[in-house]
Amino acid sequence: MCSGHDGEGALRESLERQGASRRNLIRGAFAGAAGAAALGAGVGAATPAAAHGKGRGRGRGHGRSHEVATDRISIQLYTLRSAMTSDTQIKLVLDQLAKFGYERVERAGLYSYSAAQLKALLDERDIWASSSHDGVSNRDAAALNKKLDDANTFGQKYLNVPYFNSPDKAAWQDLADQMNTEAAAARRRGLRYGYHNHAHEFTITFPDGTTPWEVLMSELDPRLVHLEVDLYWAYTAGVNLLEADPLAFANEVIRTAPLEVRQYHVKDRHGDDALALFGDEQPGDMADLGMGVIDFPAIFRRHQVEEYIVENDTPDFNPVTTAAIGKLYLEDVEF
Repeated sequence: MCSGHDGEGALRESLERQGASRRNLIRGAFAGAAGAAALGAGVGAATPAAAHGKGRGRGRGHGRSHEVATDRISIQLYTLRSAMTSDTQIKLVLDQLAKFGYERVERAGLYSYSAAQLKALLDERDIWASSSHDGVSNRDAAALNKKLDDANTFGQKYLNVPYFNSPDKAAWQDLADQMNTEAAAARRRGLRYGYHNHAHEFTITFPDGTTPWEVLMSELDPRLVHLEVDLYWAYTAGVNLLEADPLAFANEVIRTAPLEVRQYHVKDRHGDDALALFGDEQPGDMADLGMGVIDFPAIFRRHQVEEYIVENDTPDFNPVTTAAIGKLYLEDVEF
Protein backbone atom coordinates (compact mmCIF):
# COMPACT_ATOMS: atom_id res chain seq x y z
CA MET A 1 0.00 0.00 0.00
CA CYS A 2 1.37 3.36 -1.02
CA SER A 3 1.70 6.07 1.65
CA GLY A 4 3.58 9.33 1.73
CA HIS A 5 4.12 9.22 -2.04
CA ASP A 6 3.05 11.43 -4.92
CA GLY A 7 -0.15 9.51 -5.57
CA GLU A 8 -1.60 12.03 -8.02
CA GLY A 9 1.58 12.04 -10.09
CA ALA A 10 1.78 8.26 -10.12
CA LEU A 11 -1.87 7.96 -11.06
CA ARG A 12 -1.52 10.52 -13.84
CA GLU A 13 1.57 8.84 -15.31
CA SER A 14 -0.03 5.41 -15.19
CA LEU A 15 -3.25 6.59 -16.80
CA GLU A 16 -1.33 8.31 -19.58
CA ARG A 17 0.24 4.95 -20.37
CA GLN A 18 -3.10 3.15 -20.15
CA GLY A 19 -5.04 5.68 -22.23
CA ALA A 20 -7.86 5.82 -19.65
CA SER A 21 -9.93 8.84 -18.64
CA ARG A 22 -7.41 10.57 -16.41
CA ARG A 23 -9.60 13.44 -15.33
CA ASN A 24 -12.46 11.28 -14.12
CA LEU A 25 -10.22 8.80 -12.37
CA ILE A 26 -8.19 11.44 -10.57
CA ARG A 27 -11.46 12.99 -9.47
CA GLY A 28 -12.48 9.57 -8.20
CA ALA A 29 -9.19 9.10 -6.39
CA PHE A 30 -9.52 12.33 -4.51
CA ALA A 31 -13.21 11.75 -3.83
CA GLY A 32 -12.07 8.52 -2.22
CA ALA A 33 -9.34 10.30 -0.31
CA ALA A 34 -11.92 12.76 1.00
CA GLY A 35 -14.07 9.83 2.04
CA ALA A 36 -11.16 8.25 3.86
CA ALA A 37 -10.50 11.49 5.65
CA ALA A 38 -14.14 11.63 6.66
CA LEU A 39 -13.87 8.13 8.06
CA GLY A 40 -10.82 9.07 10.06
CA ALA A 41 -12.50 12.18 11.40
CA GLY A 42 -15.73 10.33 12.14
CA VAL A 43 -17.91 12.68 10.10
CA GLY A 44 -20.83 11.68 7.91
CA ALA A 45 -20.94 11.39 4.15
CA ALA A 46 -23.45 12.77 1.69
CA THR A 47 -26.94 11.41 2.09
CA PRO A 48 -27.63 8.39 -0.09
CA ALA A 49 -30.60 9.98 -1.87
CA ALA A 50 -28.48 12.87 -3.06
CA ALA A 51 -25.27 10.95 -3.66
CA HIS A 52 -26.24 7.59 -5.07
CA GLY A 53 -25.79 8.66 -8.68
CA LYS A 54 -28.83 6.82 -10.06
CA GLY A 55 -29.92 7.94 -13.51
CA ARG A 56 -26.48 9.05 -14.62
CA GLY A 57 -26.91 6.89 -17.70
CA ARG A 58 -23.46 5.35 -17.90
CA GLY A 59 -22.47 2.22 -19.75
CA ARG A 60 -24.14 -0.63 -21.57
CA GLY A 61 -27.87 -0.69 -21.16
CA HIS A 62 -27.91 3.08 -20.64
CA GLY A 63 -27.58 4.25 -24.22
CA ARG A 64 -23.79 3.95 -24.61
CA SER A 65 -22.42 0.82 -26.21
CA HIS A 66 -19.13 -0.92 -25.47
CA GLU A 67 -18.92 0.11 -21.84
CA VAL A 68 -19.68 -1.62 -18.56
CA ALA A 69 -23.18 -0.83 -17.35
CA THR A 70 -23.24 1.02 -14.04
CA ASP A 71 -25.69 -1.47 -12.60
CA ARG A 72 -23.28 -4.35 -13.34
CA ILE A 73 -20.43 -2.83 -11.32
CA SER A 74 -19.85 -4.21 -7.82
CA ILE A 75 -17.08 -4.32 -5.23
CA GLN A 76 -15.83 -7.15 -3.07
CA LEU A 77 -16.12 -5.82 0.49
CA TYR A 78 -12.92 -7.66 1.47
CA THR A 79 -11.16 -4.79 -0.34
CA LEU A 80 -12.50 -2.43 2.35
CA ARG A 81 -11.90 -4.65 5.39
CA SER A 82 -9.31 -2.37 7.02
CA ALA A 83 -11.79 0.53 6.97
CA MET A 84 -14.72 -1.54 8.27
CA THR A 85 -13.60 -2.57 11.76
CA SER A 86 -16.39 -0.98 13.81
CA ASP A 87 -20.09 -0.34 13.47
CA THR A 88 -19.47 3.36 12.83
CA GLN A 89 -16.83 2.70 10.19
CA ILE A 90 -18.96 0.10 8.43
CA LYS A 91 -21.83 2.56 8.09
CA LEU A 92 -19.56 5.34 6.87
CA VAL A 93 -17.92 3.09 4.28
CA LEU A 94 -21.32 2.01 3.02
CA ASP A 95 -22.27 5.69 2.82
CA GLN A 96 -19.18 6.27 0.66
CA LEU A 97 -20.02 3.38 -1.63
CA ALA A 98 -23.50 4.82 -2.13
CA LYS A 99 -21.96 8.22 -2.81
CA PHE A 100 -19.72 6.70 -5.48
CA GLY A 101 -22.77 5.16 -7.13
CA TYR A 102 -22.27 1.51 -6.26
CA GLU A 103 -25.59 -0.27 -6.61
CA ARG A 104 -24.30 -3.69 -5.53
CA VAL A 105 -21.57 -5.32 -3.44
CA GLU A 106 -20.16 -8.79 -2.92
CA ARG A 107 -20.19 -9.89 0.71
CA ALA A 108 -17.25 -11.45 2.53
CA GLY A 109 -18.97 -12.31 5.80
CA LEU A 110 -21.45 -10.53 8.05
CA TYR A 111 -19.18 -8.60 10.43
CA SER A 112 -20.98 -8.54 13.79
CA TYR A 113 -24.45 -8.39 12.23
CA SER A 114 -27.10 -10.89 11.37
CA ALA A 115 -27.96 -11.22 7.69
CA ALA A 116 -31.16 -9.25 8.25
CA GLN A 117 -29.32 -6.45 10.08
CA LEU A 118 -26.67 -6.06 7.38
CA LYS A 119 -29.30 -6.19 4.65
CA ALA A 120 -31.15 -3.36 6.41
CA LEU A 121 -27.99 -1.22 6.38
CA LEU A 122 -27.54 -1.89 2.67
CA ASP A 123 -31.21 -1.26 1.90
CA GLU A 124 -31.00 2.14 3.57
CA ARG A 125 -28.35 3.04 1.00
CA ASP A 126 -30.01 1.37 -2.01
CA ILE A 127 -27.19 -1.18 -2.26
CA TRP A 128 -27.82 -4.83 -3.12
CA ALA A 129 -25.59 -7.63 -1.83
CA SER A 130 -25.92 -9.56 -5.08
CA SER A 131 -23.12 -12.03 -4.39
CA SER A 132 -21.04 -13.51 -1.60
CA HIS A 133 -17.92 -15.54 -0.89
CA ASP A 134 -18.62 -18.62 1.21
CA GLY A 135 -16.46 -21.70 1.57
CA VAL A 136 -17.86 -25.19 1.14
CA SER A 137 -19.76 -26.45 4.18
CA ASN A 138 -17.85 -29.74 4.43
CA ARG A 139 -21.03 -31.80 4.21
CA ASP A 140 -22.49 -30.08 7.27
CA ALA A 141 -26.18 -29.79 6.38
CA ALA A 142 -26.87 -27.16 9.04
CA ALA A 143 -23.96 -25.00 7.86
CA LEU A 144 -25.10 -25.29 4.25
CA ASN A 145 -28.67 -24.34 5.13
CA LYS A 146 -27.45 -21.34 7.16
CA LYS A 147 -25.31 -20.19 4.23
CA LEU A 148 -28.21 -20.51 1.81
CA ASP A 149 -30.64 -18.90 4.26
CA ASP A 150 -28.34 -15.88 4.57
CA ALA A 151 -27.99 -15.61 0.79
CA ASN A 152 -31.76 -15.71 0.40
CA THR A 153 -32.16 -13.07 3.10
CA PHE A 154 -30.03 -10.72 1.02
CA GLY A 155 -31.87 -11.67 -2.15
CA GLN A 156 -28.54 -12.69 -3.66
CA LYS A 157 -28.14 -13.98 -7.19
CA TYR A 158 -24.71 -15.57 -6.75
CA LEU A 159 -22.82 -17.52 -4.10
CA ASN A 160 -19.15 -18.35 -4.76
CA VAL A 161 -16.50 -20.60 -3.23
CA PRO A 162 -13.62 -18.14 -2.76
CA TYR A 163 -10.56 -20.33 -2.21
CA PHE A 164 -9.24 -23.87 -2.01
CA ASN A 165 -5.71 -25.22 -2.13
CA SER A 166 -4.21 -28.68 -1.81
CA PRO A 167 -1.35 -30.62 -3.42
CA ASP A 168 -3.60 -33.70 -3.43
CA LYS A 169 -5.68 -34.44 -6.53
CA ALA A 170 -8.19 -36.41 -4.48
CA ALA A 171 -8.87 -33.31 -2.37
CA TRP A 172 -9.77 -31.33 -5.50
CA GLN A 173 -12.02 -34.16 -6.67
CA ASP A 174 -13.72 -34.13 -3.30
CA LEU A 175 -14.13 -30.35 -3.55
CA ALA A 176 -15.81 -30.73 -6.93
CA ASP A 177 -18.15 -33.37 -5.52
CA GLN A 178 -19.10 -31.12 -2.59
CA MET A 179 -19.59 -28.13 -4.86
CA ASN A 180 -21.89 -30.06 -7.19
CA THR A 181 -24.02 -31.12 -4.22
CA GLU A 182 -24.14 -27.59 -2.79
CA ALA A 183 -24.82 -26.09 -6.21
CA ALA A 184 -27.86 -28.31 -6.63
CA ALA A 185 -29.16 -27.16 -3.24
CA ALA A 186 -28.43 -23.53 -4.17
CA ARG A 187 -30.28 -23.92 -7.47
CA ARG A 188 -33.36 -25.08 -5.57
CA ARG A 189 -33.12 -21.83 -3.59
CA GLY A 190 -32.87 -19.68 -6.74
CA LEU A 191 -29.12 -19.09 -6.36
CA ARG A 192 -26.29 -19.45 -8.86
CA TYR A 193 -23.26 -21.21 -7.37
CA GLY A 194 -19.74 -20.46 -8.58
CA TYR A 195 -16.01 -20.88 -8.10
CA HIS A 196 -13.46 -18.07 -7.74
CA ASN A 197 -9.96 -18.91 -8.98
CA HIS A 198 -6.47 -17.97 -7.91
CA ALA A 199 -3.25 -18.79 -9.80
CA HIS A 200 -2.35 -22.10 -8.18
CA GLU A 201 -5.19 -23.98 -9.88
CA PHE A 202 -3.12 -23.64 -13.07
CA THR A 203 0.40 -24.06 -11.68
CA ILE A 204 0.10 -27.10 -9.39
CA THR A 205 0.82 -30.29 -11.31
CA PHE A 206 -0.22 -33.69 -9.98
CA PRO A 207 1.88 -36.84 -10.57
CA ASP A 208 -0.33 -37.81 -13.51
CA GLY A 209 0.38 -34.46 -15.21
CA THR A 210 -3.03 -32.90 -14.59
CA THR A 211 -3.72 -29.63 -12.76
CA PRO A 212 -6.41 -28.59 -10.28
CA TRP A 213 -8.01 -26.46 -13.00
CA GLU A 214 -8.32 -29.48 -15.26
CA VAL A 215 -9.86 -31.48 -12.42
CA LEU A 216 -12.42 -28.80 -11.68
CA MET A 217 -13.28 -28.23 -15.33
CA SER A 218 -13.84 -31.95 -15.88
CA GLU A 219 -15.72 -32.72 -12.65
CA LEU A 220 -17.80 -29.64 -11.84
CA ASP A 221 -21.29 -29.81 -13.32
CA PRO A 222 -21.61 -27.00 -15.89
CA ARG A 223 -25.39 -27.09 -15.50
CA LEU A 224 -25.01 -26.06 -11.85
CA VAL A 225 -21.66 -24.32 -11.34
CA HIS A 226 -20.38 -21.15 -12.99
CA LEU A 227 -17.06 -19.31 -12.82
CA GLU A 228 -16.18 -16.04 -11.18
CA VAL A 229 -12.89 -15.47 -12.97
CA ASP A 230 -10.38 -13.37 -11.06
CA LEU A 231 -8.57 -11.59 -13.88
CA TYR A 232 -5.51 -10.68 -11.82
CA TRP A 233 -4.97 -14.28 -10.81
CA ALA A 234 -5.63 -15.66 -14.29
CA TYR A 235 -3.09 -13.21 -15.72
CA THR A 236 -0.66 -13.99 -12.89
CA ALA A 237 -0.97 -17.72 -13.62
CA GLY A 238 0.18 -16.95 -17.15
CA VAL A 239 3.16 -15.05 -15.76
CA ASN A 240 4.02 -17.87 -13.35
CA LEU A 241 3.82 -20.42 -16.15
CA LEU A 242 6.22 -18.26 -18.21
CA GLU A 243 3.65 -17.78 -20.95
CA ALA A 244 4.85 -15.39 -23.64
CA ASP A 245 1.55 -13.49 -23.43
CA PRO A 246 -0.17 -13.69 -20.02
CA LEU A 247 -3.12 -11.70 -21.34
CA ALA A 248 -3.69 -14.24 -24.08
CA PHE A 249 -3.46 -16.98 -21.45
CA ALA A 250 -6.18 -15.30 -19.36
CA ASN A 251 -8.39 -14.90 -22.41
CA GLU A 252 -7.88 -18.55 -23.31
CA VAL A 253 -8.87 -19.61 -19.79
CA ILE A 254 -12.15 -17.76 -20.24
CA ARG A 255 -12.72 -18.92 -23.83
CA THR A 256 -12.11 -22.62 -23.22
CA ALA A 257 -13.81 -23.04 -19.84
CA PRO A 258 -16.67 -25.56 -20.08
CA LEU A 259 -18.35 -23.71 -17.21
CA GLU A 260 -20.07 -20.42 -17.96
CA VAL A 261 -18.11 -17.33 -16.89
CA ARG A 262 -20.73 -15.10 -15.26
CA GLN A 263 -18.64 -12.79 -13.04
CA TYR A 264 -15.23 -11.12 -13.08
CA HIS A 265 -13.07 -9.98 -10.22
CA VAL A 266 -11.37 -6.96 -11.75
CA LYS A 267 -8.07 -5.97 -10.19
CA ASP A 268 -4.91 -4.79 -11.90
CA ARG A 269 -1.28 -5.93 -11.66
CA HIS A 270 1.68 -3.61 -11.19
CA GLY A 271 4.30 -3.58 -13.91
CA ASP A 272 8.07 -3.22 -13.82
CA ASP A 273 7.85 0.49 -12.95
CA ALA A 274 5.85 -0.05 -9.74
CA LEU A 275 8.71 0.75 -7.37
CA ALA A 276 9.64 3.94 -9.22
CA LEU A 277 6.03 5.14 -9.36
CA PHE A 278 4.87 4.21 -5.87
CA GLY A 279 7.94 3.71 -3.69
CA ASP A 280 6.58 0.66 -1.88
CA GLU A 281 4.82 -1.40 -4.55
CA GLN A 282 6.64 -4.22 -6.30
CA PRO A 283 6.20 -5.56 -9.84
CA GLY A 284 3.48 -8.18 -9.77
CA ASP A 285 1.65 -6.69 -6.79
CA MET A 286 -2.07 -6.08 -7.03
CA ALA A 287 -2.89 -2.61 -8.33
CA ASP A 288 -5.85 -0.26 -8.37
CA LEU A 289 -7.65 -0.30 -11.71
CA GLY A 290 -5.90 1.58 -14.48
CA MET A 291 -2.62 1.68 -12.59
CA GLY A 292 -1.18 -1.60 -13.83
CA VAL A 293 -0.52 -3.58 -16.98
CA ILE A 294 -3.64 -5.69 -17.56
CA ASP A 295 -5.49 -4.73 -20.74
CA PHE A 296 -9.05 -5.11 -19.47
CA PRO A 297 -10.71 -3.88 -22.70
CA ALA A 298 -9.01 -6.74 -24.55
CA ILE A 299 -10.67 -9.15 -22.10
CA PHE A 300 -14.07 -7.47 -21.95
CA ARG A 301 -14.20 -7.22 -25.74
CA ARG A 302 -14.06 -11.00 -26.05
CA HIS A 303 -16.35 -11.97 -23.19
CA GLN A 304 -18.86 -9.82 -21.30
CA VAL A 305 -20.25 -10.98 -17.96
CA GLU A 306 -23.18 -10.27 -15.68
CA GLU A 307 -21.10 -8.64 -12.94
CA TYR A 308 -17.79 -6.74 -12.84
CA ILE A 309 -16.47 -6.74 -9.28
CA VAL A 310 -13.79 -4.27 -8.18
CA GLU A 311 -11.20 -5.81 -5.90
CA ASN A 312 -7.72 -5.10 -4.55
CA ASP A 313 -6.49 -7.00 -1.50
CA THR A 314 -3.70 -4.43 -1.02
CA PRO A 315 -4.99 -0.99 -2.08
CA ASP A 316 -2.44 1.39 -3.59
CA PHE A 317 -3.60 4.37 -1.52
CA ASN A 318 -6.42 3.46 0.87
CA PRO A 319 -9.41 1.18 0.39
CA VAL A 320 -11.97 3.96 -0.03
CA THR A 321 -9.86 5.52 -2.77
CA THR A 322 -9.54 2.09 -4.38
CA ALA A 323 -13.34 1.86 -4.42
CA ALA A 324 -13.65 5.28 -6.06
CA ILE A 325 -10.98 4.59 -8.68
CA GLY A 326 -12.42 1.18 -9.48
CA LYS A 327 -15.96 2.43 -9.97
CA LEU A 328 -14.96 5.27 -12.25
CA TYR A 329 -12.50 3.15 -14.21
CA LEU A 330 -15.15 0.58 -15.02
CA GLU A 331 -17.64 3.28 -15.95
CA ASP A 332 -15.18 4.88 -18.37
CA VAL A 333 -13.43 1.86 -19.87
CA GLU A 334 -14.39 1.28 -23.50
CA PHE A 335 -14.12 -1.99 -25.34
